[in-house]
Amino acid sequence: MPKKITALDINRSEPLSSETQAYFDLCQEKLGLVPHVLLAYSFDETKLRTFTDLYNDLMLAESGLSKLDREMIAVAVSAVNRCFYCLTAHGAAVRQLSGDPKLGEMLVMNYRAADLEPRQRAMLDFSVKLTERPAEVEEPDRQALRDAGFSDRDIWDISAVAAFYNMTNRVAIATDMRPNDEYHSMAR
Repeated sequence: MPKKITALDINRSEPLSSETQAYFDLCQEKLGLVPHVLLAYSFDETKLRTFTDLYNDLMLAESGLSKLDREMIAVAVSAVNRCFYCLTAHGAAVRQLSGDPKLGEMLVMNYRAADLEPRQRAMLDFSVKLTERPAEVEEPDRQALRDAGFSDRDIWDISAVAAFYNMTNRVAIATDMRPNDEYHSMAR
C-alpha cells in the first residue's frame, strides 16, 4: 500500500488525463520520481495545472535570477516557515544545482551561516524580510537589491518566488505533505 503523502483523504474521482499522465511520466523520466506535491494536487487537475503553470513560470522561465537563485529563495523562505516538505525538496535542489552539499544544509538551517556572494545575501535578506515582516518592506529594501545588482524586473521575480513559497509552505504544512524519500539522499 502506498504511503500517504498528506493527512487529507482527497482522492481523484476520475483517472488522470493523458496530458497529466504524460507530465508525470516525464517527471519520472527526468527526476526519477513524481514529486509528492504534484500527486497531492492531482485530485483536481485544474488545481494541478494552475500550480504547475505558476511553478514553471516562476522557477523555470527566463529571468535575471538563476535556477539556483530561485531554489535558494525557496529554501530561505521555507526555513522561516519550517516547511518540512519544501526544505527537503528544495534543499536537495540547492545541493544538486550548486554541487555543494554543505550549502544546501546551511540554507536549510540558517542562510546567514553560508558563505554567500553579496548579491545572494541581499536577495535572501529581502526574501526573509518579505516572509517575516512584509508590512515593513520599504524603498530602502528594494534599493539594497538594486545596489547588489538586481534590476526592477529581478526584484519582481524575487518577490514572486518568495510569495509563491510562502503560499506553498502553508498548504504543505496545513496538509502535512510528506516529501519523497529520495530527496533525503540526493546530491550528498
